[in-house]
Amino acid sequence: MATALAYQYNSPAVPSWLNKGDNAWQMTASTLVGLQSMPGLVILYASIVKKKWAVNSAFMALYAFAAVLICWVLVCYRMAFGDKLLPFWGKGAPSLGQKFLIGRAAVPESKHSETPMIEPFYPMASLVYFQFTFAAITMILLAGSVLGRMNIRAWMAFVPLWLIFSYTVGAFSLWGGGFLFHWGVIDYSGGYVIHLSSGIAGFTAAYWVGPRLKSDRERFPPNNVLLMLAGAGLLWMGWSGFNGGAPYAANIDASIAVLNTNICAATSLLVWTSLDVVFFGKPSVIGAVQGMMTGLVCITPGAGVVQSWAAIVMGILSGSIPWFSMMILHKKSSLLQKVDDTLGVFHTHAVAGLLGGLLTGLLAEPALCRLILPVDTRGAFYGGTGGIQFLKQLVGALFVIGWNFVSTTAILLSIKLFMPLRMPEEELVIGDDAVHGEEAYALWGDGEKYDPTKHGSNVPSYAEENAMSGFGPGAKARGVTINL
Repeated sequence: MATALAYQYNSPAVPSWLNKGDNAWQMTASTLVGLQSMPGLVILYASIVKKKWAVNSAFMALYAFAAVLICWVLVCYRMAFGDKLLPFWGKGAPSLGQKFLIGRAAVPESKHSETPMIEPFYPMASLVYFQFTFAAITMILLAGSVLGRMNIRAWMAFVPLWLIFSYTVGAFSLWGGGFLFHWGVIDYSGGYVIHLSSGIAGFTAAYWVGPRLKSDRERFPPNNVLLMLAGAGLLWMGWSGFNGGAPYAANIDASIAVLNTNICAATSLLVWTSLDVVFFGKPSVIGAVQGMMTGLVCITPGAGVVQSWAAIVMGILSGSIPWFSMMILHKKSSLLQKVDDTLGVFHTHAVAGLLGGLLTGLLAEPALCRLILPVDTRGAFYGGTGGIQFLKQLVGALFVIGWNFVSTTAILLSIKLFMPLRMPEEELVIGDDAVHGEEAYALWGDGEKYDPTKHGSNVPSYAEENAMSGFGPGAKARGVTINL
């Protein structure tokens, strides 16, 4: 059979090992995952919080995205996917040289007596960027636990330190050829590396940073529900790249992963919404977003190795167990009440990620595992060595939980020696304007009466603006006295 003309073309930019389809899909998947963070989570965070924290919340995500990229190419990529330093950690080195970046991608420590080296058919530059987007979203998810009170300078110091001393350990151990990788723990696309890590680290950080103001904890309504849905939509659609890019190829397993991802998310959203209706009498839009999130998180560790009916089962459980932990258990547990986890990242990511990892140990289908895993692997429901696989999943989770708790604690206590972790009270009262000198919405008056000495003679009068707006003359009709 004749070789396609595109592959006959003799060019240094098209080496014999390059698969253009795989490379195109990997770069597309990278972009989809990047869009989940920027602008997806930036929009979601800015809109789901109280108005006075919109700018600060968005900026924390924006800063993390940029800072992680620079740290990633300077040292962290090779700590996570390079040569082994310790069984759980790689040797740090820059990923900036052209010789390194234009060569064929490889994960050197993935090679073992039973496993061949992972060598995708595209350049290292594609793999470096793809894995960066995962590191960035992990950091931003963690931020959701400390919104509305963490000192921005402490956050700026925390991001590179946590990336170096926490994220790279989990990534190398489970994906980069570390001890959990070779032991056979399954984490298809980040249920442990990303979601369990961010949930545990976020909860730990929330404890050490301290709570929001009492008034903020008691009343923290989203300032724009519709914009929140836009951010959530970017997150959901971007997850096709999140899980679909995990096989490092545009292959059959990528297709299974994308379909299962969307099935589980839809099921979880519907179950969470149904529980809201049954127990609280009405569906919650925020609840639907939470249910979507837990479904996406739960399927992630097993997206390409479970059957689609199993994705529905995982969706049912991810829409109910995290709902119970957030809506029922949280209100009864003194520890969960004490720790102010702003967006409930512990429930939506730690609980859902752990659930997904354990369910993968039960539901991983042998034929699907053979599509991507180099050794015979099966979940407990399929007999054979499945019971051992479930125990491996449990041990892997315990390692991730323990490391993130210890490393996050050590990092924050170290930062605390140089600066406070929590904003001063005067900044907490005011919010964005005190922290950044900026506010999210330029709304006329923001509830105050027109003062010509303050606002200038060219500004419409209070009554004139009411008339132009189409509302009645009263301030209540305009809604300006509502304090978000």
